[in-house]
Amino acid sequence: MAGPSNPTKNANEPHNASQAVSNVADRAKEMASNATDRAKEMASNLGDKAKEAGTAAVNKAEGAASYVGHKAEDAASYVGHKADDATAAVGGGLRTLGSTLRQKAPQEGMVGDASSAVANTLERTGRHLQEEGFRGIVDDMTNAIRRNPIPALFVGIGVGFLLARALTPRR
Repeated sequence: MAGPSNPTKNANEPHNASQAVSNVADRAKEMASNATDRAKEMASNLGDKAKEAGTAAVNKAEGAASYVGHKAEDAASYVGHKADDATAAVGGGLRTLGSTLRQKAPQEGMVGDASSAVANTLERTGRHLQEEGFRGIVDDMTNAIRRNPIPALFVGIGVGFLLARALTPRR
């Protein structure tokens, strides 16, 4: 025959089921809390890594900009030295030309006076170029323009016109 059912067991079943649900809920909360903590930790680590990468990128960019700036400075210095060297060489050539003109040109008469004046001018200009260099030319031009702004403007317009004519293709 069928045995009598155990009323104690049946009475405990709802309690066991609610306890099981409670345990599952607690376990789910614990897992969710752990997952949340883990996600926060990962997000924090990711933020730190992004910050480090950004700092490294900025440092590299600053380093590259500094490098390029130093190279541009070096190039400008090199060009400046080459311009000074070229100006000194032109100055030496003008002095030599003036000296040669003085030796070869007639010494008397109107032609002698003119050749002597030209030789003096060439020698003075050559000496000035050798002593002052390219910077001296720039300073002289700046001072001339400051003293004579209107004629300098007309000279600039004239030079621009001549350059435009020379560079414009003819038909």
